[in-house]
Amino acid sequence: MGVMGLFRLDGKVALVTGGSRGLGLQLAAGLGEAGCRLAIAARKADELAAAEALLRARGIEAAGFVCDLRRPAGIPALVESVVQRMGPIDVLVNNAGTIWSAPAEDHPDEGWHKVMQLNVDAPFFLSREVARRCMIPRGQGKIVNIGSVAGLKGTQAGVHTVAYNTSKAALLNLTRTLACEWGPYGIHVNALCPGLFPTQEEGRSVLGHVREPVRARTPLQRLGGEEDLKGSIVFLASEASSHITGQVLVVDGGESVR
Repeated sequence: MGVMGLFRLDGKVALVTGGSRGLGLQLAAGLGEAGCRLAIAARKADELAAAEALLRARGIEAAGFVCDLRRPAGIPALVESVVQRMGPIDVLVNNAGTIWSAPAEDHPDEGWHKVMQLNVDAPFFLSREVARRCMIPRGQGKIVNIGSVAGLKGTQAGVHTVAYNTSKAALLNLTRTLACEWGPYGIHVNALCPGLFPTQEEGRSVLGHVREPVRARTPLQRLGGEEDLKGSIVFLASEASSHITGQVLVVDGGESVR
């Protein structure tokens, strides 16, 4: 196989959670452009329909599946629906997530649990279901967890995201641990850690005031754009990364190393 062929994903079935907007839609589009047949999952049917139409207009096969990942009882039904409609899942992208802003001493229990349920519990329960249903029996699979540079460090002054930072750090070690356990089954588990992207809609009100300081200290002198995650997700989902597992790929223009 030529080197460019290593990046092709023709006919592979990819499930992308939170795939109806923002970074999730960018990730889904990248996989679709590389040849994947897409299953995108989200809570809102109208947003799924719009994303599905957008992807199909680009010549990408895509189907939307309504699911609230904060309710683990619905995860087996989601996987069953995807398998019945599209076939066994080859690539799982755990992208759905949320953020909550409050000083640590005042952080409400409700907010903490909401963040942990969607950012940590859901990726584990969905990965477990997809692994035992689709990947372990076939001896292959790619799982990519979407973390954040927030999982690599604390917070700067004026940012109160203790639950979010903690959840993303937990997701990174979940990535490493699953890579160790499932490597013998031929399953690769890696993580992408985006920096600040203007398309992160939920974080706009929480992080909007830090955009310019982040841009100023980023070596590439810009925030993440609409194409900046596509190459990375295709790399981690394809045979191009066939000897890579348990790793974290940071996509932040170099901000985290300064």
